Amino acid sequence: MSYSIFLLRFVDSGVVALDAERFRHVTEPYVVAGGPEEGFSQLRAEDGGEADLYHESHGESGIPSVTVTHFARGAMLGVLARLAAALGAAVVPQDGEALIFHEQERRHLPAELRANAVVMAPTEDALQAALDAR
Repeated sequence: MSYSIFLLRFVDSGVVALDAERFRHVTEPYVVAGGPEEGFSQLRAEDGGEADLYHESHGESGIPSVTVTHFARGAMLGVLARLAAALGAAVVPQDGEALIFHEQERRHLPAELRANAVVMAPTEDALQAALDAR
């Protein structure tokens, strides 16, 4: 069974596009298959852990969201946390509560995510702990 997380950027309770150039900059060193133009990127971290990222680019308007599946624990969680932070995105696991990196981001979340959002550092350990707490 696959577990998914979503990288979504919220402004005034709505989803806004992610910066495609920032996405490329952070993911490029880890891409082993696909790429931003293909709508799919398979990443591999320095410890060999991998993740599949699905992302549709809409040209100048950016990437609406990123869906992450089949991701390994370990260094890949650090890559994903750094990617979300660089994009100004919340990490939203498929089963619920948003993970954000700054308290001021809470006000931009939709009402149903706002109250239970968890503020965390953009690190491997923090993302691991937040996912384990589910």
